[in-house]
Amino acid sequence: MKDNGFSDKLKGAVSKAKGEVKDQVGNASDDPMLQAEGKLDKMKGEVQKEVGKLKDRTND
Repeated sequence: MKDNGFSDKLKGAVSKAKGEVKDQVGNASDDPMLQAEGKLDKMKGEVQKEVGKLKDRTND
């Protein structure tokens, strides 16, 4: 059974949420490394979401 990109979109949403938390905590605690890690996770999540969308389009 194909998931049509659903799992990629879900992973993307989780990565973005995790990244947002790290970014905010890094900002609040003045930890630039944690903040950078959060921004990276957010970008990773965005890419995963787009991969899921592409899979949806190719499976139509």
